Amino acid sequence: MARSFGTTSIRVNGMDLGIESFGGADDPLILLVGGTTMLSWPDALCERLAAGGRRVVRYDLRDCGASTTVDPLNPEYDLRDLAADAAALVEALDAGSAQLAGVGVGGMVAQVAALDHPGVFSALTLVGTRPVAPGPVDDDLPDHDPALMGALFSRPFPDWTDREAVAAFAASGAEPMGNDPDQARTTAARIWDRTPSTDPVVHQANQIGIVFSRIDCTPRWRERLTELDLPTLVIHGRTDPFFPLGNGEALAAEIPGARLLVLDGMGTVLRPTAADLAATHMLAL
Repeated sequence: MARSFGTTSIRVNGMDLGIESFGGADDPLILLVGGTTMLSWPDALCERLAAGGRRVVRYDLRDCGASTTVDPLNPEYDLRDLAADAAALVEALDAGSAQLAGVGVGGMVAQVAALDHPGVFSALTLVGTRPVAPGPVDDDLPDHDPALMGALFSRPFPDWTDREAVAAFAASGAEPMGNDPDQARTTAARIWDRTPSTDPVVHQANQIGIVFSRIDCTPRWRERLTELDLPTLVIHGRTDPFFPLGNGEALAAEIPGARLLVLDGMGTVLRPTAADLAATHMLAL
């Protein structure tokens, strides 16, 4: 498998964005938008894509991971700024163009980036996401499972400065989300280790992505999805209770020519065991 060349940062739009690269520097670029940190993308998938002849770069959104963190509770940027970061990264990486992939809320960034910067991106992959912003959902789209939301948000938060408590909190919430508790525990510990601050708010933002719920995501973009003119793959978990499958089906139906890959046994998180299958479809774009 292709190895990682380590984490560094690239300055775009006045921000330092944390990135990790896999594969050959001269290979076609696949840019993986963090959702919200880069660890939303399993190592196994990055390695498999790189082994398939791609330069893979996964990155942290602003106020997450190794990227510039100012105030996750009061972000002074919006969804369009995050989309512009993706386009600017392609230029900064001297790639010319790139396949763009987003997972979860990163999938929202990817949709808007592809719409607003059509000459930059050659293909699009959307994993476990939906065509509208956080908040009230459109009537034709399935919303978060209410029992799940009640169970998850009735739990007391951990001490965000306690690594083991944070990892245990992530593991305890994994099964209701259709995810693997061991994977959740390991990922949460890695995110904690990468958080460059002792501030509990910053740790919380890195673990549960609170910053994304606080940014301005207007105007709507769903009605523009028919404008997309690039090969598109939608990957969605059959048992995803957070963004239920109907959201992925809507994306695939509304983006011209998009293909839908439904993964059995997947909830909200792309599992390493699905890396080969996901990579095969992404490499075929």
